[in-house]
Amino acid sequence: MQVSAIRKKSLITAIKTPFDQQGKIDLKAYDYLVEQQLKAGVDGLVVGGTTGEGHLLDWEEHLMLIAHTASKYGDRLLVIGNTGSNNTREAVKATEYGFASGMHAALQINPYYGKTTQQGVQKHLETVLAIGPAFIYNVEGRTGQDIEPFVMENLAKHQNFVGVKECAGNERIKYYEERGIACWSGNDDESFAGRHQYGSHGVISVTSNIVPALMRRLMDENQEALNQQLVPLMQWLFCEPNPICINTALAMTGAVQPVFRLPYLPLDQEKRQQGVSILNELEPSSAVGNQIQSLSDEDFTVLV
Repeated sequence: MQVSAIRKKSLITAIKTPFDQQGKIDLKAYDYLVEQQLKAGVDGLVVGGTTGEGHLLDWEEHLMLIAHTASKYGDRLLVIGNTGSNNTREAVKATEYGFASGMHAALQINPYYGKTTQQGVQKHLETVLAIGPAFIYNVEGRTGQDIEPFVMENLAKHQNFVGVKECAGNERIKYYEERGIACWSGNDDESFAGRHQYGSHGVISVTSNIVPALMRRLMDENQEALNQQLVPLMQWLFCEPNPICINTALAMTGAVQPVFRLPYLPLDQEKRQQGVSILNELEPSSAVGNQIQSLSDEDFTVLV
């Protein structure tokens, strides 16, 4: 898929990776989630991202899931493999495997924990951009280091640069878009304004895991009332670090089995009940899954 075609995709879901009671990837549940995304008109998926717990998957699981998604759905969805790493060699190897498995683009992050200089960040990202089309992910809250605009402007000159998943806010998005650098909001609660007021290309969303059709409308229609309707859900989905809340939510709707891999634990009973109330306020049948219930603590399985 050409970079120009990738840039036309406005709603991209950072898809959840579901697990079975043995802690293995539940491909049946995963396929159900993907089919719901397709039904709602979502343009693409990030596979094995933060929401998909790529950091808790071993590389064999991670690359298998990218290959499975590309093979089964690559003709209907943009498939973005999260093959970034703070280890440049590891990122190169994973990205090569991801493209060999059929993904259309990579999601690349700047080195986290073992931070480097801005020049080192640029060189790291140029190295992986050379392999194939890529979104650059800027999320200082997780990496501890902002990718400064001068670095992104240099990277944007590369033929494989798709754009930025930007978490630094809408003013940064506006700055880039005015300079011809494509941006997707990395913050669901800012994505409506980002799209309709600041000129973003769209959103890479957590919320669209659970209400993909409503998020489709949010990107396509300048409806402030719909945005206000979704704000409580977005706030609830980030009341604890992602992906704790979306994991809990999809278990509560019956879309996935209520299985967690440590170090994540489900929301407590009080917060789950809050989620039930919020989900029940939305349009009927808008949530992925066939039920909305708070579940009991005993319903959840937590595995290493």
